[in-house]
Amino acid sequence: MKVNTHINMVILDDYHSYFNDMAKDKRLPDEIKLIVYNNHFKNSKELINNISEANIVVGIRERTKFPKEVINQLPNLKFLVTTGLKNASYDLEAATKNNIVVSGTPGSGEGPVDLTWGLIISLVRKIHEEDKLLRAGQWGTHIGPSLTGKTLGLLGFGHIGKLVSKVGLALGMRVIAWSKNLNDLATKQYGVNYVEKQRLFKDSDILSIHTKLSKRTKDLIGKKEISLMKRSAYIINTSRGPIINEKALVEALNSHKIAGAAIDTFDEEPLTTNHPLLHTPNTLLTPHIGYVTKEAYQAYKEGIIDNVIAFLNNNPVRVLNSSVLKKLYG
Repeated sequence: MKVNTHINMVILDDYHSYFNDMAKDKRLPDEIKLIVYNNHFKNSKELINNISEANIVVGIRERTKFPKEVINQLPNLKFLVTTGLKNASYDLEAATKNNIVVSGTPGSGEGPVDLTWGLIISLVRKIHEEDKLLRAGQWGTHIGPSLTGKTLGLLGFGHIGKLVSKVGLALGMRVIAWSKNLNDLATKQYGVNYVEKQRLFKDSDILSIHTKLSKRTKDLIGKKEISLMKRSAYIINTSRGPIINEKALVEALNSHKIAGAAIDTFDEEPLTTNHPLLHTPNTLLTPHIGYVTKEAYQAYKEGIIDNVIAFLNNNPVRVLNSSVLKKLYG
């Protein structure tokens, strides 16, 4: 990208105002005019109106989606960055057709492991509820089950799933796992038992989701799957909201078909003020904070700076739509 008078760069959805000081970073050229938005734009029209002049746009994970309908209306956009090395909400094909380079940054670390266990323990032992009741003058309200001897079911057994399983085993839990391409050989070396899909739902006392969102995994957990679960079972989702059918989950919670759920990710984010999950019983909700750690954000910041410098030097790195490189650089 050739530098003329200035380069308009936008960072979206910086809820924590973490990236505000990037404008002072001397590694970035003086020609960059940086705008950081701390709020979330509620619809595509509002988003396009606010970034229509931007040459470089940075998105924080999937907080703002970039489908074809948005990308096609951003003629000035030349470089689109996502934190992390994957982003299912960016239409890479549309970006390539519009000669937009899309790059990622170094990963977000193991934050989801910490959060998964924080949610499990707080949900099962009612820690968050006991705190509120104690402050309201009540002492000793709930009797929670011990995790020792219970069955932890993992839907997905990748990097995060394996780390979650280690904690479960350390707590004396039986750990089982299923995903479409998983088998017994892949799990036994970790002390985890592979089971068929139906058995995962039937046997799990705690069902924790650690699979990627795709067309294959969307609505993977629906009314049928939840009906197989114990009434005493809990669901934990720190992966992606649409993996669980939200309507089925709300119905199961309201009718006490399961004991509870802890959810960090949702179909649409941020949640609307009247969202039904805000009113379900035995539910612990967090605002998609699995990856929100100081270490992850620092890695994001360094990656963004590296990406921008490399792009301006006509040598983009960590490119997610690599087919655009031949079009632009030969």
